[in-house]
Amino acid sequence: MKLYGVTGYKNAGKTGLMVRLVTEITARGFTVSTIKHAHHATDIDHEGRDSYRHRQAGAGQVLVSSPVRWALMTELRDAPEPSLDDLLMRLNPVDLVLIEGYKLAPHPKVEAHRFETGRPLLAPQNPTIRAVASNATPDVTCPIFHLDDTAAIADFIVSGVGL
Repeated sequence: MKLYGVTGYKNAGKTGLMVRLVTEITARGFTVSTIKHAHHATDIDHEGRDSYRHRQAGAGQVLVSSPVRWALMTELRDAPEPSLDDLLMRLNPVDLVLIEGYKLAPHPKVEAHRFETGRPLLAPQNPTIRAVASNATPDVTCPIFHLDDTAAIADFIVSGVGL
């Protein structure tokens, strides 16, 4: 599977860009899956839900299935977080996996950047960042796209991975 990432600081527009890229790239006929890294405890179910109650009771894994989707949740219970490679092995094959976060992982990335956050760019110090998508015109040597130019960013990614 081909991999490409979207990275950047908090509130830089990563998730919005990811959503637009998934929409754009799947509309071109490619299959896409995503992985998102969170730096905090994340729940995909909530207190009161049956799956939440199963996890709270001590289940190591909880699989929820319906006619529309299924999800497998695994509680780490103080075990180390799986590596990105371990997580990728759990995905069904697709044309492209878009990865949100994982700033230091070796796959190529586009950095999402919003000028108003006041945060510096990661690109000058991170050689895995191949382009910057920003609402400003930063001073970098890699290609620059407007943060909202989803089609051009998708073209860059699809071309970069050879799809």
